Amino acid sequence: MRLALIGATGMVGEVIREILLERQFPVSELILSASSKSEGQKIKWNGTQYELLSPAEALFRKPDLAIFSAGSEISKTYAPKFAEQGCVVIDNSSFWRMGKDIPLIVPEINSDVLNKSNLIISNPNCSTIQLVMALKPLHDIHPIRRVIVSTYQSVTGSGKIGQKQLNRERAGVFEGETAYPYQIDMNCIPHCDVFLDNDYTKEEIKLTNETKKIMGDPNILITATAVRVPVEGGHSESVNVEFQSNRPSIESIKRALDAFQGVKVQDFIEGNTYPMPIYAHGKNDVFIGRIRNDYSHPKAINLWIVTDNLRKGAALNAIQIAEKLVEKKLLFKKVEN
Repeated sequence: MRLALIGATGMVGEVIREILLERQFPVSELILSASSKSEGQKIKWNGTQYELLSPAEALFRKPDLAIFSAGSEISKTYAPKFAEQGCVVIDNSSFWRMGKDIPLIVPEINSDVLNKSNLIISNPNCSTIQLVMALKPLHDIHPIRRVIVSTYQSVTGSGKIGQKQLNRERAGVFEGETAYPYQIDMNCIPHCDVFLDNDYTKEEIKLTNETKKIMGDPNILITATAVRVPVEGGHSESVNVEFQSNRPSIESIKRALDAFQGVKVQDFIEGNTYPMPIYAHGKNDVFIGRIRNDYSHPKAINLWIVTDNLRKGAALNAIQIAEKLVEKKLLFKKVEN
């Protein structure tokens, strides 16, 4: 299989390259593309040196599958061009996610909607993925009415620029390129992405709209507050879930979550066992703990959810989509004349 990776040198692109090897994804030819400042450079993957190409050069190689992780503008411009050649595109940007005919996929939840007409497939927002991984098994046993979520998002969600800003500030250097309008070290910034006319940020609206689309239920009420925190290794979420009728027992909730593929319950408060980014870093699962009744509401519970935002929140989910395409025989190698 000819696989093109657009955005190969970014933080997500680097993790995609790692996970391709870890999961032994069937790659017969790897085509790596990066920004113009990196074009022509070489990087090593699986024992071989690869030259970094422009997106146009990658397009000329006619890949069977392309994974995009280079931002909305590149996806807007090039994803349709790759698709026109019969290449299946898995896009990690936000550009295509809410498109009417574009599937927005978390494989454990809705990969059944994938079919051979899907040439552009969207990878959801990192915060959305971990949220729906918790909500889906609960919604299946007891329909959800409303969700209130507050996120605590790693600087790696802003790419290398956010990570570098944090590391510089921890070293006492407050000059240089910044990802945030304020110091992030020793601080929390309630501002992820740009502010919209309704006073919410784009990140908060992504969480709302994408969750409804993935869950297949536009009637779920969702409100979000997204916060950037001085953490590397994973995003955390405090989530209040209100059910339509009386809430299920905590025991049945834990069973449903623990049985769901890709989820691990870490909830043993007697031993101070609960999810944290420092433990989620480098792992593929979504970790859930602090599962308890909301004593202010007879139909609600509280959860704490953590996952590595570069893995399940981005790179792993994209590769799992590709694996589903292979499993469903929706990827066909083109035969050259």
